[in-house]
Amino acid sequence: MHAKESSPPDGGYGWVVVVSAFMVMGLTAAVLKTFGLFFVEIQEHFDELASTISWITSVTIATFHLGGLGISFSWTPAISIVSHYFSKRRALANAIASAGECAFAFTFGPLFQWLIGQYGWKGALLIIGGIQLNICVCGVLMRPLTSNCCLEASHSETPPVTGASRMEKEERSSSTHKTFNWMLVRRPEFVLYAMFGILAAMSFFVPPLFLVPLSYSLGIDESWTASLLSILAMVDFAGRLLCGWYANLHVTKTIHLLTMTITLISTSLMLLPLANNYLSLAIFTGFYGFFFGTTVAVHITVLADVVGMSDFDSALGLFMLIRSTGGFLGPPLAGLIVDMAGDYKAGFYMAGATLVLAAVFLVILDQFQQRSERGSQTNTKPDKSTLPYPSLHFLKLQNRRYQEHDVVV
Repeated sequence: MHAKESSPPDGGYGWVVVVSAFMVMGLTAAVLKTFGLFFVEIQEHFDELASTISWITSVTIATFHLGGLGISFSWTPAISIVSHYFSKRRALANAIASAGECAFAFTFGPLFQWLIGQYGWKGALLIIGGIQLNICVCGVLMRPLTSNCCLEASHSETPPVTGASRMEKEERSSSTHKTFNWMLVRRPEFVLYAMFGILAAMSFFVPPLFLVPLSYSLGIDESWTASLLSILAMVDFAGRLLCGWYANLHVTKTIHLLTMTITLISTSLMLLPLANNYLSLAIFTGFYGFFFGTTVAVHITVLADVVGMSDFDSALGLFMLIRSTGGFLGPPLAGLIVDMAGDYKAGFYMAGATLVLAAVFLVILDQFQQRSERGSQTNTKPDKSTLPYPSLHFLKLQNRRYQEHDVVV
């Protein structure tokens, strides 16, 4: 019996997997995105600085306690299995799955605000934990791709075990137990992309954390503040779907698309602190949310393009582990800057500047890949001469063959 890996179906049961991943994204990342509603409540309860309260988000992102481990054990496999079920439509499938974060965040903003008002921040967190138990149902629906098994029978006789067949079994056994490729850290292209991930994570979790306190500092009512998170989720949803559809057309290289969106996000974050009322804050929040959605829609696809699908599972797990260090350091660093400046706007400037550095690493990665491609093309010698006339080497070789033929004759 020989097992052959089945090719991605690009549909069928894969859409069930996409819906399950959609739910997982909503029940994990959307909760982190709307945590800003709890920020002021927890800060007032413990009477602590912004830099101290920011560690709550950092610890969760860095998977250093139970909640963070739960997110990592559900989020990462959900993204990984979607990429295995789709090949041609991978960008679109990842965009739809990641859009669950936005769809849930759109409703979680008003819902969490109501729960805090009714049951306090402790009771609200308890109810949210119960809602997140639905991730278990999503996990049941995520089935791995089955292998196509071809039976080769010769009547009812069992073929003898030869040395060659024993070696094949040992090779298959060793390849089965090789589940993680740590050597990815020695590949320059992966290291460059991991550096981008660290810097991006340092800034991505800052705006949702300080958007609510910033609106309070501008004198905006609590009900209108919750609507900012809904606007952020709505335009984020649109950005993911549109960017996923565009990336699926293969008009632009995904790494070029990602570099452009990261640059636009940094620009939006630099301009957001200029808002002085609800309308201007909502407009800048909309720009940030849209470009953030386009980034999330393609950054996993870019990772698959960088390392290839053979190492994608290992690369995704390692990338998330390395990226979490940025999410661990970003919010406390922004909180420290906010405490030093005495203004929540400073956190947004820090996030925008960090994304500029992240875009620089993407440019370096793109140049490295192009140089590697040119080098491989240069080292590959054509079998036949491309000159319009025979080369001198070819004429000498042909003359030598004629002389040898005359000697033999």
